Amino acid sequence: MLLKLYNKNNDPDDLQHIVDLLNDGGLLIYPTDSKYAIGCHGLKERAIERICRLKGIDPKKNNLSIICYDLAAISEYAKVDNNTFKLMKRNLPGPFTFILNGTTRLPKIFRNRKEVGIRMPDNPIIREIARLLDAPIMTATLPHDEDDDPEYTTDPELIDEKYGSLVDLVIDGGIGGLDGSTIVDCTGDEPTIVRQGAGILQE
Repeated sequence: MLLKLYNKNNDPDDLQHIVDLLNDGGLLIYPTDSKYAIGCHGLKERAIERICRLKGIDPKKNNLSIICYDLAAISEYAKVDNNTFKLMKRNLPGPFTFILNGTTRLPKIFRNRKEVGIRMPDNPIIREIARLLDAPIMTATLPHDEDDDPEYTTDPELIDEKYGSLVDLVIDGGIGGLDGSTIVDCTGDEPTIVRQGAGILQE
């Protein structure tokens, strides 16, 4: 199912339907400030396992990431020192994934790796959903092969055509980007850019 949403003035019933779907363990494809992504309720382990299977990733070997609505929510699920907090405050919301040490509030599937990726996209659609859900959203890139037409990761109608049967809902938030987020590892003494993506880090 494809649902058109806008940056503001969306039907509250549509938003509530999405929140209910996530609370029920459903999977969602949605726009971010970089690429379209696939996600679920970040505290529901079975839904997270569904995404890991779909993506062919092992949570014991791969970092998992969550979207948080604001910096206060981030500090519930990740350990944030003063310098990291200032760095995130300068750069979020934005197209970044900050790798931090997770807290015990995250499900056991995250604690296999101890670290968690934190996203706070500059996209009003997914941030409003995270606010209404009042919980983190586990987020991952679409299971895309490099040989595939890139439009299957940027055009919501083509995304729905290819992935719609694998998830419970695809949100049409307009054409998405081609670049992933910039990944910044903050688990060491100094922040390190692991992958340069759409975001230019203001240090």
